[in-house]
Amino acid sequence: MSNVTQDKVKPTTNIQISFMDAEKTAGLLFNLKSRIYKNRFLILEASILIAYLLIASIGPFLIKSDPNAQNLSRVREAPNAEAILGRDELGRDILTRLVYGARYTVGIGFATVVVGLLIGGSLGMIAGYYGKSADSIIMRIMDLTLIFPSVLLAIVLISILGTGLSNVVIAVGVTLIPLFARLIRAQTIKLREEQFVIAAQAIGARDSRIMLKHVLPNIMPIVYVQSTYALGEAIISVAGLGFLGLGVQPPTAEWGVMLSRAREVLFAAPHAVIMPGMALLILLLMVNMVGDAMRDLTDPWLRRSR
Repeated sequence: MSNVTQDKVKPTTNIQISFMDAEKTAGLLFNLKSRIYKNRFLILEASILIAYLLIASIGPFLIKSDPNAQNLSRVREAPNAEAILGRDELGRDILTRLVYGARYTVGIGFATVVVGLLIGGSLGMIAGYYGKSADSIIMRIMDLTLIFPSVLLAIVLISILGTGLSNVVIAVGVTLIPLFARLIRAQTIKLREEQFVIAAQAIGARDSRIMLKHVLPNIMPIVYVQSTYALGEAIISVAGLGFLGLGVQPPTAEWGVMLSRAREVLFAAPHAVIMPGMALLILLLMVNMVGDAMRDLTDPWLRRSR
């Protein structure tokens, strides 16, 4: 009779621990929010990154001019009052092309991160939660993918699938899958032994509910940090494919394509290279700095050492 009583009490105790962990997680999120407000550099960096997103999303609607409109009488024109950033080798306004190009460079970068996160995160959580044969099969596939450098793998996939926006998203997104899969697998292995997960299993919760309601919210902070680094890698891969002629095709105003075409007039019109190069450099710098700041805020060991 005592054994039955103990079996009935134990799940209740575990459920209480689950609530305590939920309250602790909420407190950590509140502290994280307060630390973000105190970090002025992070706010500045995030504001610049948000500005890029706004330009990519609504910029083309604000600028009515055609990014592909040519003016052959004013080719390679230096920056002036009418063309603030100058004109390229075909007399096209560089500022207009940069604004329209942000939609492709930034938009495709975000889309590839979403693809890598959804697929890689799902595979990593399944491998970490179930373990055994599922873990072995999934992670061996991920290890096989990691043999190839990400850019080389993207080039191979583009050669198979062909050029185009959707194919670029697939190719670059596939290169990000192992990064998220390995990270989320490691975090899931740690969390599946926690008391609140064991309590959920004891009361008969489905595995899908446990992974979505208990495991996923606890690994999201580190996923946010990894997503920023993955975004920087995705953006440089998209621009690199465009530069090599394997990504977005001319005359589309994509930053990698703009750099590829402008290198032919590097000495005659250096502004045609500098402007898209600086736009890409600042974007990558802000993405990496935001990722570093988020890592510092979410890593307790770094906070203690400082």
